Amino acid sequence: MKELLLLAHRLPFPPNKGDKIRSYHLWRFLSERYRVHLGAFVDREEDRVFIPEVEKMCNGASFLPWLDGRQAKWRSLQGLLTGQALTLPYYRHEAMQKWVNDLLVERELAGVVIYSSAMARFVPHNSGSLRLLVDFVDCDSLKWRQYSTTRWGLMRWIYAREGEQLLDWEKRVAGRADASFFVSPAEAALFRNQAPGIAERIGFWENGVDAERFDPALNYPDPYGPGGKMLVFTGAMDYWPNVQGVVWFAREVWPRILRQEPETRWAIAGGRPTPDVQRLANLPGVRVTGAMADSRPYIAHATVAVAPLFIAQGVQNKVLEAMALAKPVVTTPKAMEGIRHCPEAARWITEDPERMAGMVVTLLRDADLCRQSGKAGRTCILRDYRWEVNLERLLAALEGV
Repeated sequence: MKELLLLAHRLPFPPNKGDKIRSYHLWRFLSERYRVHLGAFVDREEDRVFIPEVEKMCNGASFLPWLDGRQAKWRSLQGLLTGQALTLPYYRHEAMQKWVNDLLVERELAGVVIYSSAMARFVPHNSGSLRLLVDFVDCDSLKWRQYSTTRWGLMRWIYAREGEQLLDWEKRVAGRADASFFVSPAEAALFRNQAPGIAERIGFWENGVDAERFDPALNYPDPYGPGGKMLVFTGAMDYWPNVQGVVWFAREVWPRILRQEPETRWAIAGGRPTPDVQRLANLPGVRVTGAMADSRPYIAHATVAVAPLFIAQGVQNKVLEAMALAKPVVTTPKAMEGIRHCPEAARWITEDPERMAGMVVTLLRDADLCRQSGKAGRTCILRDYRWEVNLERLLAALEGV
């Protein structure tokens, strides 16, 4: 079996949040076809327990060092002195660099796959004839520029600078790569506009959903208990766009819903909630779950999923998973712009709080409409969002087809 190096900025296991879901399926797909040497950082204390399992899945072909977030943040400030994007010194790691260098010398590799542009720093420019593929996932530089529009003073400048410097790095990485991938056609088109000279090497492979695991026909335990109908938002609740979204929904939309349907409940289901999110539990009908072993019961026993995101790039897994479980999703344009070919889902998109509340109330009051919309969403998933099918694009590029 041919050997391959896969570098990821975060341990791709367990697949319980956006970036780890995509990296896990990439890793699993490649491992079925190559002997994969996995180099990835462990940056969360709760993930340390998974290291033995990951090493077993890799047959020992892995390097999984601890990345101390506090030290990494201090290192990142060096970028202000060197003119780099702050992201790059954040991930500087001498042991990871040595492991990669030794591997490139000692093993006969068929290629290198990089997940997240920051990890390209570990692959030397003189890596010979190895095929190099990069999965950027999103245009991270654009996300930083979006962040800057919501800040003032020094932080506005830092975020804008990061967007500019990171874009320069992304273009340099893509210029080295045999092929670069993004999470959607729209995201790939955005980057082609920034790097027209290498447009023919910019592609995409879309996220998927394990439709057998996210099957509405399965029997899920009810995490809510008796009471009014449920709304649900799922996602990492220390991720700022998610925090911003639920706080906005709680302030602008939730009171309008309660005035019309006062028995409605809303679950904010996701780990590591910030203080701003925790305070939302004081609102009538709102439950903040904290960490969950499994998000599926929370989605399956909700009537409607909501995804009110105003800063978002690429494809939102929270939307795909709700669609797979045949739930209608009321969302903003940003959260849906990477998802295609699903006209029924497009009925429930708005940024206007009054309209969003009206959409939710309409679905809460019409069970048949809920079922119809949910069924259409699952049909879309089965047609366009299957991991194995979508990853064939990357495999073809890796094999030079």
